[in-house]
Amino acid sequence: MKIGNKVVTITFELVLKCIAFLILIVYAVLMAFGRFMFNPMSVFWRSLNFFGNAGEFNIVIRIISYIIFFLGVSWIVRFALRQLAKPLKKGKAIVDITCSLVKYTALIVLLFFILKSFGVDTTAILAGIGILGLIVGLGAQPLIADILAGLFIVFEKLFDVGDIIVVDGFRGTVKEIGIRTTQVIDAGGNIKIMNNADLKSIINMTNQLSLAICDISIEYGESLERVEAIMKDNLPNIKEAIPDIKEGPYYKGVAELGDSAVIIRFVANCEEGSKYQVERDMNRQFKLLFDKYNINIPFPQIVVNQPIDHENATQHQQQEAHSFVKQQKELSKGIADGEVNNF
Repeated sequence: MKIGNKVVTITFELVLKCIAFLILIVYAVLMAFGRFMFNPMSVFWRSLNFFGNAGEFNIVIRIISYIIFFLGVSWIVRFALRQLAKPLKKGKAIVDITCSLVKYTALIVLLFFILKSFGVDTTAILAGIGILGLIVGLGAQPLIADILAGLFIVFEKLFDVGDIIVVDGFRGTVKEIGIRTTQVIDAGGNIKIMNNADLKSIINMTNQLSLAICDISIEYGESLERVEAIMKDNLPNIKEAIPDIKEGPYYKGVAELGDSAVIIRFVANCEEGSKYQVERDMNRQFKLLFDKYNINIPFPQIVVNQPIDHENATQHQQQEAHSFVKQQKELSKGIADGEVNNF
C-alpha cells in the first residue's frame, strides 16, 4: 500500500511539473511574440509585459506575470546549474548553496514587485527592513552562525556532497549541504539533519584511501613459512579478483597469537565507500586460497584422536617466506594497520 501511495505521489508531482513547464513555455512564447499578436496599447499586453511603458494595467494579470517570470527564471537557472554539476565529482555543495540563494532571492524580489504593483512604497520598506534586520540579527545569531558555517564548509572544502563523513559517531554520506543545515544519510537510509554550526568534530573518510583489514587464523601446527611462501605467489591474484582494491593487498605478518590459532593480517587500500565490501571479498578469496592449498582454519573443537601431521616447509619455501615477509614490510611501510573503529 505504501508503494502504491509513493507511485501516486511521484506521478502527481510529475504532472504538476509538466503543467508548470507548459505554462512557462506558453509565457515565453507570449513574451517573445506578443507584440505581434496583441495591440501594444491594450490592457492585457500592458499587464503581461511589465517591461513595457507604464500605463493602465490589470493587477491580477500583472501579478501572474510576475510569478511566472521570476519563478520560471529561478527554476531555469537552478536546473542549468544542476545539469552542469552532474559530471563534477567535487563542487556540488557550491551548486546547492547557489541554487538556494537563487531560489530565495527570486522569492524576495517577487514579493517586492507584487507589493509595488499594489502601489506600496518599496523604498520605505527596504529602509525599514534594514533597521528590522539589525534588530532581528541580534536575536538570530544561531541562524547567522549556521549560514556562515555553511559557507566556510563549502569554500574551505571541508567536505562535499557525496563524501563519507563521521560526525559524533554517525557515519554516512553527505546528501545535501544547505545554507543552514547539512543532511547525512547512513547505510540504512536514515537521514540525519544537523545545523552547520554544530559540525565541529568531523572525520572526512573520502579525502584519502581507506584501509581494509583482513585477519585470518591458521592452526598452530601449520607451517607459517609454508603459508607465507604460498601467499607470495598468490597475492597478485587476490588483487585481480577484487577490482575495488587500489593498493595491495599486503601481508603485514602475525597480528596475534590467539588461544587456538595464529592470526595473520593482510591489508589493502580502497575507497571508503567500498571498504567493507573489500574486506568481505578478501575474506572470501583467502578462504578459497586456503582450501586450495589445504591450509586449515581452526575452530573450537575437542580433540579425541592423535593430531595430524602437518606439512613442513621445504628449504626453498623457507627462503621464499623470508624474502616475501621482508618485501611486504617494505611495500606496506607507509600503510598504518592499527585497529579501526567500525561504525
